[in-house]
Amino acid sequence: MADYFVHESSYVDAGAEIGMGTKIWHFCHVMPRAKIGERCNIGQNVLVSSDVTIGTNVKIQNNVSLYTGVIVEDDVFLGPSMVFTNVINPRSHVSRKEEYKTTLVKKGASIGANATIVCGTTLGQYCFIGAGAVVTKDVPDYALAYGNPARVCGWVCQCGEQLDFENDHAICSRCGSAYRKRDSVVSLERGEE
Repeated sequence: MADYFVHESSYVDAGAEIGMGTKIWHFCHVMPRAKIGERCNIGQNVLVSSDVTIGTNVKIQNNVSLYTGVIVEDDVFLGPSMVFTNVINPRSHVSRKEEYKTTLVKKGASIGANATIVCGTTLGQYCFIGAGAVVTKDVPDYALAYGNPARVCGWVCQCGEQLDFENDHAICSRCGSAYRKRDSVVSLERGEE
């Protein structure tokens, strides 16, 4: 007996790996060679294509497709109907399977509803992508990015609260974690890792 849950309306193809405690809800399809970590929650109508890797404790909301080339690290949140691409210049009549680009979503990142992540980008640790954003380039760790195209508009704590920097230092008003900013690079000085 499996140590994970798959709703009877979903399909998990042979060769897919699913971690203990993961839940896969209605109308999903997990393809061969997909790897899903432990304690993930995969909402309704989600596609996980072949060779996609999903870490531990990832929350995937309804109507998300993770195409070949997507790598999602631990503790990531993928909002409802957000979109990944995997080819820069798609054409129906031209096969581009050899040109799939890797998209990396690092630990703790959150992507808002209806955001689009153009392939070949890296989303930094604990970054926060606003709803409806169109990400066309890499997003740094702890960045708050939104708009079309998405731009860094601020910084967020690991707990999700916005940070206010003064003299290149910030302390989260919610959890007390301390951060340092040097040349637009934010790093955790003190707090939960």
